[in-house]
Amino acid sequence: MRGSFPGLFLALLAAERCAHLCAIVHYRLSGQYVWFWLTVSCLVPGYTAQLLSALWFRADGHQLRLWLLVLHALQLGIWKRYWDVLQVATKAGGNGITRELLMQQGDASVLRLLEALLQSLPHVLLQAYVFVAEVTICFAGVSAGLSLLSLAWALVSYSRSMCLLKPGHLYLPAAALLCLLLWRTGMLGTRVLALVLFARLYSYWVFAVVGIHWLVMSFWLVAQQTDIVTPPCHWRLFNCLLGAVYVFCYINVRPGASKLRVAVFYAVSAQAI
Repeated sequence: MRGSFPGLFLALLAAERCAHLCAIVHYRLSGQYVWFWLTVSCLVPGYTAQLLSALWFRADGHQLRLWLLVLHALQLGIWKRYWDVLQVATKAGGNGITRELLMQQGDASVLRLLEALLQSLPHVLLQAYVFVAEVTICFAGVSAGLSLLSLAWALVSYSRSMCLLKPGHLYLPAAALLCLLLWRTGMLGTRVLALVLFARLYSYWVFAVVGIHWLVMSFWLVAQQTDIVTPPCHWRLFNCLLGAVYVFCYINVRPGASKLRVAVFYAVSAQAI
């Protein structure tokens, strides 16, 4: 399972990207230019993670050669990182998890989570809305489902990496990973469906609901005095961005027990929509 984890991630990424491209091609050939351009625009935020990945490569001492820059320009930088993780895991064999493997997995999981939140999440919302509004477009439903699964898997991978980075290297078994995947998929799926149906019925009022929810979660994060980012301006920006993420899912960024924080998150989410 340890060696196959990066391989499964690469396979899921490939399936998601293929479905994404199929949806783009379908909208273009069928003349649905509004959905075409909106779907293409969902790819643009993903370059934030690609830029950060390239900067991290340079910070780690790698030379930014032309082929590496081309990979990131094609949004394949995260793929390159998981391919490196797969190679290191294969070389390690049954010798356990090395520090190099832990660091590479941590970098890849954080970058993939950022990419999924910036790229896969908007794509899920858009394609789910298209599928609800235009029930004849099956590509939208398939693409939304794969992107939802990919986003949930990115959250599971992040949780797994954080567990491995803790002292003692807590390794989550396959059953625990499956439960986490089902939890994340169900939580995200119901949230996306609620927002899409609300948008279908009440149109632009959905932005008011999401905006209020975002403000509440951002103020809640500020009240917790989250110290993962120390500079004041960066701290405020981090809380605002994480507040937007909390509209859809919970990510634990503070050490210690999180039962109370999770309870508050679900209580607010239950009231939002």
